[in-house]
Amino acid sequence: METNFDKPQRQSSIGVLVMFVDSLQKFGRAFFPIIVIYFFKAESLSKLYLYIGLVAIVLVIAVIAYLSFINFTFYIDDENDEFIVNEGIINKTKTTIQLNRIQQVNIQQSLIQRIIGVYALNVDTAGSDNKEGNIKAISHSVALALKAKLLDNEARKEVISSDKVPIEEVKSDNYPFLKIDFLSLLKVGITSNYVRSFGLILTFFFTIFENLRNIGKEDLINEKAIDGFVENNSAFYLISVFILGMFCVVFVINISRTLIKYFNYNITKQKGSLLLSYGLINTQSTILKPEKVQIVNISRNFFQKKLNVLEIKIKQAISDESKQKKSLIEIPGCNENERDEILKLIFKQLPEKGVMMKPNFRKLVFSIFLTIVLPLSGFFIFGKYINAEAFEFSNLAVFYTLFFLTIHYFGFRNYRLYINENHIVKQSGAWDIDNEIIEIGKIQAITTSQLFWHKNLNIGSLTLHTAGGNLSFQLGNYTKIKEYVNLWLYEIETSNSNWM
Repeated sequence: METNFDKPQRQSSIGVLVMFVDSLQKFGRAFFPIIVIYFFKAESLSKLYLYIGLVAIVLVIAVIAYLSFINFTFYIDDENDEFIVNEGIINKTKTTIQLNRIQQVNIQQSLIQRIIGVYALNVDTAGSDNKEGNIKAISHSVALALKAKLLDNEARKEVISSDKVPIEEVKSDNYPFLKIDFLSLLKVGITSNYVRSFGLILTFFFTIFENLRNIGKEDLINEKAIDGFVENNSAFYLISVFILGMFCVVFVINISRTLIKYFNYNITKQKGSLLLSYGLINTQSTILKPEKVQIVNISRNFFQKKLNVLEIKIKQAISDESKQKKSLIEIPGCNENERDEILKLIFKQLPEKGVMMKPNFRKLVFSIFLTIVLPLSGFFIFGKYINAEAFEFSNLAVFYTLFFLTIHYFGFRNYRLYINENHIVKQSGAWDIDNEIIEIGKIQAITTSQLFWHKNLNIGSLTLHTAGGNLSFQLGNYTKIKEYVNLWLYEIETSNSNWM
């Protein structure tokens, strides 16, 4: 039975619970500091007033959720080819989305939506910085029907532009294309994102400590015990314990994050596109259109190479660079054969590394100067003229120097730009080796730059601008860069490709 969207309709009736939980979460995030203060001072407050306050807050949130549910409607105006969403309680909002501007329609399901049995659907357009037409509670059948209806205009355009058979004769080629198993996800979780997780953990602990200090509860942390532990052990032992402890925490967090986020990762071919679905708690369904792909980043480190896994990150056409992280599509745990199949579907061929361009050795010298020479100079000046006790950490300075020298050496050795007839591949990274691939025909603009003291050295930098982000290469041979830029500009101007 075909679902009709030509008249305004509300979300699933049980969706009012989703509205309630969503409003409750927004309230909690907005008043989190006040909630923490009341939590620690609950003993000094009257429990009667506390319970009355909680009940009043819940009732207000429930009323807001109900009114949001009642006032939220959506429908498709077939006459004007528009998707229209009405929402708001006091300030009513009408969002009108032209069907030909819709780039992507995502179906998602959070934990609460899974418990209730509804799905969320949001629309991404080419001219907006945010997700538009966000519907939070509809059944799976309605979500699929609405998604097909919204993307029907895009499918019709593709058929007409390619002068093929009418839209009625286009058949879906749905079949399983790739399934990432539990073992592959486990390998990725073990071997990736250590630096990022380490930074998040430190930020979390410092934030908690600062908040406890602000509300006068710093005594919950036994600073005397910490100071005694530090005084009774050597610096080497303390550093070893810290590194080992952080490694264990990061190890567990990485594995848990990867398994929960990418659980049951399936990729299915669907009318020339890829349908990606994954997630344990929050499930997500996303369509990847090859013609909208701008940059493909293939990342792998030493351990992942030994385990025959790699990660693919795909950037599609976006309207604002601030959306890049949210719009990034990640495919973890692929092997080399699966990587090649995905690249063939996206680029219609397997991109190969062509002519290699190397950076000038001054890139390495400049990196060493910024991250080693300047910090060490500051360290020795501080120790000599301000506090001589700083020299007790000279061993750490030696470790710091050797560590960053190693990072910069391998980073410089891997920093390359490969150019062939149709594609450009930038290779970079010291530990995680990234290969960013773009099609020459999808370049929107090119920027070249050269500092005046680099003119005699004939070195300069190149930045390729695409609708999915930029790709830069620093301190290469400037004569070759200008030759390639002229060639690329000619190819772009004479190309008839219509990827937008």
